[in-house]
Amino acid sequence: MELKVSTRSHGGHTVMAVVGEIDLYTAPRLQAEFARLLQESTTNLVVIDMSGVEFCDSTGMNVLLSALKRLRERGGALEVAGPRPAVRKILQVTGLDSVFTVHETVPEELLTAEPKA
Repeated sequence: MELKVSTRSHGGHTVMAVVGEIDLYTAPRLQAEFARLLQESTTNLVVIDMSGVEFCDSTGMNVLLSALKRLRERGGALEVAGPRPAVRKILQVTGLDSVFTVHETVPEELLTAEPKA
């Protein structure tokens, strides 16, 4: 299954919407999007909208942790929004729900940004 990633940046924050499955085969695409975002942007807060993610394995979780580490190194944060039950369970079982701030949906104030690519 293909992984679709789109970003919207506005006022120091970015919402990254992900649709599909994040696994061994698609994780490099997500990794590349994070690398591009962190290289091209000065954003301090990235909220990853996972409402369209049906499955995420340990490879995908490692991509998120790597992005979180890089953002924290520059004083930023990575938050997770809208995880479906299967993804939420992975976050809970691994204890990552206490590492990431997890929102039920993308915070309303972050939805005002215009789509970029």
